[in-house]
Amino acid sequence: MTPTAPATLEERITRSLVGAAVGDALGGPVEGYSPEQIAERHGGRVHGIVGPWNGDDWRTARPIAPYHKGHGHVTDDTLMTHALVRVYAKVRDHLDAYAVADHLVPDLMTTPRWIPELEAEALPLHRIFLAEKWLVTRIHYGHTDPREAGTGNIVNCGAAMYMAPVGLVNAANPAGAYAEALDIAGAHQSSYGREAAGVFAAGVAAACTPGATPDSVVEACLSLAKDGTRAAIETVCDTASRYSDFESALIPLRQAVAPYDTVGPDYRAPSLGARRPSRIHSIEELPVALAMLLISRGDYRHAVLGSVNYGRDCDSIATMAGALAGALGAEIPPDWAKTVAESSRLDLQAPATTLTEVTREIFTRDTSRRRTHETAYAELS
Repeated sequence: MTPTAPATLEERITRSLVGAAVGDALGGPVEGYSPEQIAERHGGRVHGIVGPWNGDDWRTARPIAPYHKGHGHVTDDTLMTHALVRVYAKVRDHLDAYAVADHLVPDLMTTPRWIPELEAEALPLHRIFLAEKWLVTRIHYGHTDPREAGTGNIVNCGAAMYMAPVGLVNAANPAGAYAEALDIAGAHQSSYGREAAGVFAAGVAAACTPGATPDSVVEACLSLAKDGTRAAIETVCDTASRYSDFESALIPLRQAVAPYDTVGPDYRAPSLGARRPSRIHSIEELPVALAMLLISRGDYRHAVLGSVNYGRDCDSIATMAGALAGALGAEIPPDWAKTVAESSRLDLQAPATTLTEVTREIFTRDTSRRRTHETAYAELS
């Protein structure tokens, strides 16, 4: 049997971004519910793209209205990811918090785009969650220093969920991805929300390394993660190492992450201490996504379906797991990708093509800058 050639840079970037979008679309219809509620609603586990939780009443049924979550529609996770790709396309270099202020915030505020869940053209600002609207409030209206604008926002996965492009631009350089994502995320989040953004980007970068495995991705994340984020990843991934299928791991994974999660057992009724800054807590989504990557051994379908059926904030979990598996080179089920692209009316390939071009340009610049530094240092020495 002829061995399969390692995935190229372009293939990894494409599979990661498409994989993130498809995971997002699969998780959206069951977001906020428990594994038991999901199984009851769908007569068992979700195995692919499903319709809205409330069927044809999605326009008015609370608490989802007026969003059409289901039928392959991506959510704000993908809208924000694609927006960040557009910022890279403009800057064509590494980004920082000021790039968020100068480009991402105006993009959200001024340019109408097709919003799948609204089935209409609208400003992305009208769809994104309150934690993302914070960017506009603090930077555009509050004139806050972009590097500090994330302070005071609820601490959640809002910044982490769209950081895959940072990891891809820094492919095979986890430390570089971590540092860049922390700078970018400072405009949006603080505490363990900002930390998760850095660690997720690092994980995606690590996954792009030739020969990478789910274990090596987790090791790279642990080498950089701090405080409660590191502890949560270590504990949850240790639990995941005992399982080879997501079904038997759903309850143990929730039990493992619960001590680090501030939201509490009822996702739709957060605890009084939910989403506040802390050095001992972590977001739930990233450790669980890494756990699903381990359990699935990097298989895209298994990792994403495990994330979806975990429930709670499962669109973001599946977005992260999908991005990580795709960056490892896992192929995305073509029928899922086709349905999501057609239903969402989005070209899922175009952002990947753009980001691949930008990634190569940035690497060329990085090489030139490094050689200039080496020459100067040699003279100093």
